[in-house]
Amino acid sequence: MIKVSKIEYYLPEQILTNEDLEKEFPEWSSERIHEKIGIRQRHISSDSETVLELAVKSSEKIFETYDRNKVDFVLFCTQSPDYFLPTTACILQDRLGLRRNIGAIDFNLGCSGFVYGLAFAKGLITAGIAKSILLITSETYTKHINPKDKANRSIFGDASASVIVEKDENAKDYQFCLGTDGSGAENLIVKKGAFKTNFELNPENEFDPENLYMNGPEIFNFTIENIPGLVRETLETNRLTMDDIDHFVFHQANSFMLNYLRKKTKIPAEKFYIDMENTGNTVSATIPIALKNMLDKGTLKKGDRVLIAGFGVGYSWGATVLEI
Repeated sequence: MIKVSKIEYYLPEQILTNEDLEKEFPEWSSERIHEKIGIRQRHISSDSETVLELAVKSSEKIFETYDRNKVDFVLFCTQSPDYFLPTTACILQDRLGLRRNIGAIDFNLGCSGFVYGLAFAKGLITAGIAKSILLITSETYTKHINPKDKANRSIFGDASASVIVEKDENAKDYQFCLGTDGSGAENLIVKKGAFKTNFELNPENEFDPENLYMNGPEIFNFTIENIPGLVRETLETNRLTMDDIDHFVFHQANSFMLNYLRKKTKIPAEKFYIDMENTGNTVSATIPIALKNMLDKGTLKKGDRVLIAGFGVGYSWGATVLEI
């Protein structure tokens, strides 16, 4: 059906370390931050860097070894777009020098965005609409965060990941499991900035409604309640067992949450990938970044089966199996 044939990513040059945060918030310990969430540093976009700029850089790395003229659709996932309109994907077509007889569309999704993007790509390929899709997940979440919000500043980083998804008649037809629960929308939200005006601040939110608000305990509860079932459903739907999977790569939210999930889901530690030390939580880009790092390290090899799962803002969640 489909295969992921290329993965590249780009991280902004500016770095925010735990030591930098400790200087700003002396009551915090840089080592304690690392122990709790598994992050030592995160990359921060400059004032002039947008998701479009990051996307161009990650995509140009793809085109060093892949013919850009083969691309016949652009899928662009972000929750921090350059503009309300026009569509960033359309501008990206021009910036990357892609053909004009292609499709291009943005979609607004967060930590499940990469999995949803693969599902969209599969649909386009299965319907015969496209054969080679450039899927980009690009985020500058840090621009949503109040400078005094030490909790969210310690978690999130900026990045862009670009992936080529192609038609492959020899690839196995793995199914997707997707989910949505909009009742949790206000637990991870930027209330002000679009066109809704009659809103109130969350009672415990001390920052401006233009800033990112995250109810950490509720996000944790949502994850623990839904993701173990998502893993079981994905295995059952694809007629696989835990033993059939070589690697489990979840959205890299924070190490505390991931370790809790791993134990609850009873995934062997040696099959479970955690690595956000130098990037932080890059939202929709975490899974492709993890896959690229695993490939570069030789952890991920040809023929390996990987169960990927994304979950978060929305609430939304999704999972599937990839064969490398």
